[in-house]
Amino acid sequence: MTPNDPKPDDGSAAPGGPEFVPPLEFSSIVILLYFPGLVQLGLFEDPATGERGENLVLAKRNIDLLDLLKDRTKGNLEQEEQKFLDGVLDQLKLAYLKKADLVKM
Repeated sequence: MTPNDPKPDDGSAAPGGPEFVPPLEFSSIVILLYFPGLVQLGLFEDPATGERGENLVLAKRNIDLLDLLKDRTKGNLEQEEQKFLDGVLDQLKLAYLKKADLVKM
């Protein structure tokens, strides 16, 4: 599959327009772990429930998965991809440390 391949019509498109499909980029993989981490840290509402909650164990798991991704892709990322991944990890780690009361700011 390439980014230009047509998306099969599965009937889930919103009325009046096609369904949004994110681009096939490295950042799309990072976002799959980043946004749930933000939700688990209680920084955003859970889209499924509309409520804020914290689950520091799951937040730490997403941080660990992003660290694993960083280690496994070392030397293989474009400069912009590396900066994005580093920035995401820095944000999540700092937020986690604040929520876990390991850092006072």
